[in-house]
Amino acid sequence: MKKSWYGSAFLLLSISLVVILSGCSSKGDAAASGEAAGNQPKTLKIKIADTNTNPVFRVAADKGFFKKHGIDAEIITFASPAEGVNALFIKQVDVAYGADFPVLNAVSKGGYSIIASAGQATDQAAAAWKLYVRDDIQSAADLKGKNLSFIRGTFIPYLWDEYLKEQGIALSDVTLTGQGGFDEAFIALKQGDIDAAWVIGSALVDKLAALQGVHELSDMSKTPVRLGMGLVSGDEFVKANPKGIGEFLAAVDEASAYAQAHPDEVADLMYAEVKQPKENTLKDLPLNPWIIGFTPAAYDSLAGQKKYMIDAGIIEKDFDLESTLNLEPLKQVLPDTVTYGK
Repeated sequence: MKKSWYGSAFLLLSISLVVILSGCSSKGDAAASGEAAGNQPKTLKIKIADTNTNPVFRVAADKGFFKKHGIDAEIITFASPAEGVNALFIKQVDVAYGADFPVLNAVSKGGYSIIASAGQATDQAAAAWKLYVRDDIQSAADLKGKNLSFIRGTFIPYLWDEYLKEQGIALSDVTLTGQGGFDEAFIALKQGDIDAAWVIGSALVDKLAALQGVHELSDMSKTPVRLGMGLVSGDEFVKANPKGIGEFLAAVDEASAYAQAHPDEVADLMYAEVKQPKENTLKDLPLNPWIIGFTPAAYDSLAGQKKYMIDAGIIEKDFDLESTLNLEPLKQVLPDTVTYGK
């Protein structure tokens, strides 16, 4: 009987030790697992406004640059960059890109910041903007009294103003008709509802070149206008995710370099995703290289456009442009690209 009692006690003690050791082991494994998880880069979900003609964000997603930098990207496509910037106001997207005009329109409202420039203020990029007119317009002087297209929310009214001014024509001498996108402008020009339109993109230019009754009159490189481009986001989003915004910009920088170095791959990708003909991607790609950073030239481009928008009453209340720059996330990842203010 005594032997049986000792045996039972030993059995209970063995079971207790197994339970205790198992608990220690589980706790140790959980701690190790937690430490490993803590070492993983935090993933930031970002909704990005894009257009069908811009390959950079799609390259960043397809080639793994977003994933590499901890970005879970959702790309939302709009008819124009200006529409994408407007989507910021209703929180449909977190980040958008656009020319100086829509970017300034956003930051003038307060609560939004310019987080980087993407370049493009060059003669080569300007030459990609073509002015197509009906055949009865043989010179700029013939534009007087005509119906001219502009894409709503874009810099094109400014371009018209500068172009016509050089020809001795005032904006009051023409009619400006707003449209939602370039396809709408193409149809209006084809039907004779408008007389002239500024367009960009070789796919659209090819369509217009084949259209009877219209011809190319000029391009933007023959005007004083040079188009800056910036990336903009909400202040709250940037403040909550400064590291993530920096990683996003680093991913975009890598993607833009990859796109320029691998045009055939990009052409295949754009055809697969948005059915843009490969030859058009190959034509457009070298004209619009994205160069992430922020330079004195980028600031001057914004300042010049801002002055026009204030003077024209497009922006009703003046604001401090420098206070709308939030370049700290960019400086953390690509410090050498920020030369403004140095």
